[in-house]
Amino acid sequence: MVNIVELDVRPHLSKKIEPFQLIMDTIKELKHEDIFVLHAPFKPTPLLGILKLKGYSSTSERQESNHWVTTFVHKKNKITAEKVSAVIQSNTTRRHELASTSLNNSDLDDATSSCEGYPPEMTVISESDLLSTPDKTWTMQEPTITLDNRGLEPPQPMMRTLAALERCQPGEVILIHNDRVPVFLIEELNQHGCLYAVEDQADGTAKVRIEKG
Repeated sequence: MVNIVELDVRPHLSKKIEPFQLIMDTIKELKHEDIFVLHAPFKPTPLLGILKLKGYSSTSERQESNHWVTTFVHKKNKITAEKVSAVIQSNTTRRHELASTSLNNSDLDDATSSCEGYPPEMTVISESDLLSTPDKTWTMQEPTITLDNRGLEPPQPMMRTLAALERCQPGEVILIHNDRVPVFLIEELNQHGCLYAVEDQADGTAKVRIEKG
């Protein structure tokens, strides 16, 4: 039996709540045979790269102007693409049928493993464990540039950081302090071959140490 775990982050984003940690906590609880279905108002391009590093392939489908459905399957899951599509379609149809007959919430929960908020008994893990690059060696030198991006509206934090990277030489370090984990920036760092480590702060902000590749 295929287990589908769904997460809808549209309510979080509509309230300007960063859902990255929620997504990663959900991923952490998945078994390799599970299928993870993410509902978002846009195609989560940066997330695709991050989860690819963790062994997940993905397909994204735009269902409405503000509704993208992205399906993640782990490489150790031997289910075929055709079977994934059939399971997702069957699950969607069943949920619509359940909704039309006004079944209660407990019945809906039995029909699909759905995560509208934080998973029960969720283990909160450090973002540094999720987003660091431990397979490479850090020089741990003092930062060449330190940027405080707190309070800036997107995309200013990302633009400032990328501009600072342009000024740096390979091996030099930038330390940034952001209001939240800079998910879109992390995708850029992966593409540029930069080392990075995220340190979550007690106040909910995040510091990122970046070494130019």
